[in-house]
Amino acid sequence: MISEEKLHILTESAKYDVSCSSSGSKRRNEGGIGNGYVAGCCHSFTPDGRCISLLKILLSNDCIFRCKYCMSRADADVPRMTATPDEICELVIDFYKRNYIEGLFLSSAVVRSPDFAMEQLLLTVKKLRTEYRFQGYIHLKGIPYADEGLVREAASYADRMSYNIELPTETSLKLLAPQKSKESLLRPMRQLSREKLVFREEKRKGRFLPAGQTTQMIVGASPEPDGQILRLTQSLYRSLGLKRVYYSSYVPVVHDSLLPEKPAGELREHRLYQADWLLRFYGFTAEEIVGEDGNLSAEFDPKCAWALRNLQLFPVEVNTAPLETLLRVPGIGARSAYKIIEARKYRNLTFESLAKMRVVLKRARHFITASGKFCGAENEKIVRGLLTAGDAAPVQLSLFPDFETARSALTGEL
Repeated sequence: MISEEKLHILTESAKYDVSCSSSGSKRRNEGGIGNGYVAGCCHSFTPDGRCISLLKILLSNDCIFRCKYCMSRADADVPRMTATPDEICELVIDFYKRNYIEGLFLSSAVVRSPDFAMEQLLLTVKKLRTEYRFQGYIHLKGIPYADEGLVREAASYADRMSYNIELPTETSLKLLAPQKSKESLLRPMRQLSREKLVFREEKRKGRFLPAGQTTQMIVGASPEPDGQILRLTQSLYRSLGLKRVYYSSYVPVVHDSLLPEKPAGELREHRLYQADWLLRFYGFTAEEIVGEDGNLSAEFDPKCAWALRNLQLFPVEVNTAPLETLLRVPGIGARSAYKIIEARKYRNLTFESLAKMRVVLKRARHFITASGKFCGAENEKIVRGLLTAGDAAPVQLSLFPDFETARSALTGEL
């Protein structure tokens, strides 16, 4: 059984990797322990919002690489530990039987060599599936430069794999992670994408990454603007079919003159996740989302910021606007947009109808009409003030041209 000290060090070292989430897998229980089918990973959350449904652990933190931002880098003065595949397997089964976890997120530092580290990861997941009969969710992190055969075999046992891009450009990788390259990370991702497609087309028996691939980028460790990060994200979604791109706000866990002294902050990370959602589900492109300076607005969410830059396109009539237009209206989410499309087949929609559909009218009303009626503010400064403060917040009347306009904007029928 793994020691308490080893468990503490290996789980502590894994906490900075955020590229894990619920399974999305279709691995049913076939006579073993656990179930990763669809929503098989039941979630628990800590007070700060961390999901703890998966055991998140490194096989080893004894790395030969020298990535400047990593607490496990070769020249860092930290305790080193390496677990055996059997120790990880016994821990997973023990935690599962105690109802602590529903799945495993397993990564590793590059211990000894890329091939050796990948072999140990492969042996661990293979033992879990074949000897311990664990059928729960497994997310496995790939090792750069590892043999393609090892990567391919590991993918046949895991539900999801990920290779972390880490930094948006080759220049930043050379500076902060000199033993990695963009190609060393993209090559195995392309390999897995091709093989998953072939596997699906040939309808082979078994499973090959049923939950797909993800990746992670560190935000704020290098100087690239949001636009460059989002263009890379867009390319990864389009060319590799990734399930998710995760963003990790830079935290200075080690001191280095090449790294910022202060953390990047959570707001920038949050804005990137909002923009990522627009890329995946709302039909936006990276070029549309970012502002003129190449960054996302700190004041407004990306959708509101885009709408404010394009006020000439609004207001739109909810009873006639196409779906792709409704999806671009602040306050109208994907679910609400589809409800509107369906409901207007049977009746003309009013603001009362939209309120019942849970449309966020405190934002949407400035960008739409309903049956020809407009209930928002027309002046751009007024709209910006209301979107910033919210309808319930105090409004500075100096933003309005006169008192009657202020009163109308605040008390107008929704």
